[in-house]
Amino acid sequence: MPSQAHSEPRISALHGGRAPAGTAVEEIGTQMVAPCEAVVGCGPTQEHLVVVELGKFEGKKFKNSNLKDGHAKMEGERAQLQPFFEKEGLTPSRQKTLTTESYPVMLWWSPLTGDTRRLGQCGADTCFFTINRTYLHHRMTRAILFYGTDFNIDSLPLPRKARHDWALFHEESPKNNYKLFHKPIITLFNYTATFSRHSHLPLTTQYLEGVEVLKSRRYLVPLQSKNHLRTRLAPLVYVQSDCDPPSDRDSYVRELMAYIEVDSYGECLRNRDLPEQLADPASMDADGFYRILAQYKFILAFENAVCDDYITEKFWRPLKLGVVPVYHGSPSIADWLPSNRSAILVSAFSHPRELAGYIRQLDRDDGRYAAYIEWKLRGEISNRRLLAALAERRWGVQDLSQDNHIDAFECMVCTKVWDNIRLQEKGLPPKRWQADVTHLSCPEPTRFSFSPLAPRRSSLREMWIPSFQQSKKEAQALRRLVDRNQNFSAQEFWALVFKD
Repeated sequence: MPSQAHSEPRISALHGGRAPAGTAVEEIGTQMVAPCEAVVGCGPTQEHLVVVELGKFEGKKFKNSNLKDGHAKMEGERAQLQPFFEKEGLTPSRQKTLTTESYPVMLWWSPLTGDTRRLGQCGADTCFFTINRTYLHHRMTRAILFYGTDFNIDSLPLPRKARHDWALFHEESPKNNYKLFHKPIITLFNYTATFSRHSHLPLTTQYLEGVEVLKSRRYLVPLQSKNHLRTRLAPLVYVQSDCDPPSDRDSYVRELMAYIEVDSYGECLRNRDLPEQLADPASMDADGFYRILAQYKFILAFENAVCDDYITEKFWRPLKLGVVPVYHGSPSIADWLPSNRSAILVSAFSHPRELAGYIRQLDRDDGRYAAYIEWKLRGEISNRRLLAALAERRWGVQDLSQDNHIDAFECMVCTKVWDNIRLQEKGLPPKRWQADVTHLSCPEPTRFSFSPLAPRRSSLREMWIPSFQQSKKEAQALRRLVDRNQNFSAQEFWALVFKD
């Protein structure tokens, strides 16, 4: 698997690619792009735009001293490869030839790693990984790797050469970059690693460490103790600080609160405060935070988007803690439950009033409630699909003894590139890989219609449906320009988006 200079999982630098104010054009690789400074208002006319490339301001901010500029000069980098040379007994005179001519180059166009030069071992195959965009023109470059949130019009490796495969890594929901979730864009890629089970490298279980954490009773609070805690705790707990996302979860919970008591600790609908030492969102995986949640009978586990197989820690966390998740999110969630009765699905109820009534029944009836945690008490996971997915995945979660999912993505691309090189060496045609709509697809967001108790709709809540609709036009326009396989400007792009 790819060698690493550091042990922590690699995370995105999220380089924006924007030109400084006053700059006429920005040159990145072969792409000439006109700058676009405003968050809204870039394009033909400001009043026409809903939002400019949603992923631009949805990107996460990470701190990582290992991340380096993809445009960094290559002087002084030879030391990074020295251990490999020494291991293989390579002489300094062969080092330059080895690094630039011997192995296919995998270029991270939107970096998830900080490696300017790295030889990665993937089983019997070796590839050269880099974030240095000057390698776009190198004759050994075979694949361009993209991080989905950073895939935007500001810079694309055009013109695309016939030997260049495009590979997409995108573990996020559509709110980070809606364009990717439409056929014209997702089919640009040869290889994918997404949350969809249909992806070339499915990341559906990316938030679940393994079978043992589901079976673990470390945080399990006995039902008798939970009944006693009910004198000061609500039956349901809600913890969200990302308010008004595309799933419209806050509207549902707000309405639910009219029919049953809910303790809400996050910024969204907050009515209780966490201890000061746990107030930082970075404490969401802290032992103390887990122990607070574990006292509750039910956790409202609502995703920020409703997409098949998009399942986050919001679902796995209550299962790990021995709390019953009340789930709203992936329509395919039944395929991933530890047992047939391990979660309450919001979709089974026509209105929050009905859900509240059902929760109250379980709260009063220990036998019926215990049926939802029996699998936990027995340590039995009956879902063969889930067990197989965990056993067969080629990466680990929070496990330094295993490669992470980014390593696995790199090696998947490296191996497939080498497979085609070997076919060509035998005079055979290469195998053509291509993503399809099942690799990354989500329906248009919808809003709940609970209006009597809802406050005036927030501008963010109002944004998601128009943004999704605009993203379809963006995807079509961008595909036309990419298929033209020439440099294009932001003005050309927006003119196509709003051609009607």
